[in-house]
Amino acid sequence: MVFGHKSQEGNVTCTRCFRSGTWLLDDEQAAQPVRDAVSIGYRHIDTAQAYMNEVGVGEGIHSSGVAREKLFITTKVAAEAKNYDAVTQSIDESLSKMMLDYIDLLIIHSPQPWKEFREENRYFEENKEVWKAMENAYKTGKVKAIGLSNFLQDDVENILASCEIKPMVNQILAHVSNTPFELIEFCQKNDILVEAYSPIAHGAVLDYAEIKVIAQKYGVSVAQLCLRYDIQLGLVVIPKTANSDHMRINAELDFVISDADMETLKNVEHIQDYGEHSFFPVFGGKLK
Repeated sequence: MVFGHKSQEGNVTCTRCFRSGTWLLDDEQAAQPVRDAVSIGYRHIDTAQAYMNEVGVGEGIHSSGVAREKLFITTKVAAEAKNYDAVTQSIDESLSKMMLDYIDLLIIHSPQPWKEFREENRYFEENKEVWKAMENAYKTGKVKAIGLSNFLQDDVENILASCEIKPMVNQILAHVSNTPFELIEFCQKNDILVEAYSPIAHGAVLDYAEIKVIAQKYGVSVAQLCLRYDIQLGLVVIPKTANSDHMRINAELDFVISDADMETLKNVEHIQDYGEHSFFPVFGGKLK
């Protein structure tokens, strides 16, 4: 799939392209799924410093057979990096590990360190310093776009209040049964592209009877229905799989969910248990 829409700052983003996530793949595991995804047609590869697989992702990129300029690579500043120098150093390390001259999209992984995720200390001032380092990396050409992840509305407002360059993306958890509509609307009104990670809810929605019924109506899988749901909300989806067959199926979304069925999906009972993935964020061992 291709990307082609340009943001106000002239950086390539897209509301309809598919991104391949690499969470839970280590360096040894990451290269082949990246190659598989690119061979199928995926052009956006999503990784993070915290995933500890940037070396493997870089290997997959360089051995994919597709020119670098045709790929869109995202990585994320570690949630624990909350000062200018740490962020600047981490950007150089990411470039070195992936053997890249530039990163297409750099994201702050979380407004708070994972072990303090959603707790009282909001790190407002620290995130402004992180953002300044990212703005400077953008100005020097090390990164082509900068954004956020897991930022709530007031976290985003904190950045908007003093930034030179507006956030271009907010990557958030958004799926059937857990869709933060107010946050999505706020971001979209501020021209911030919303990316949905875990659009299939870590697999927790696959056995929902009411979702299965709607999927059967369209002759698609539950996973395909969930991906299409996010797309029709105007979100970019980041499905993660190391299975090449699943990659192909995830890209076959040539159907439209009716308004009535979208309303039903918007009101599916909220998921309370993600099973083995209930510990989130994964890098802090903190129960969501």
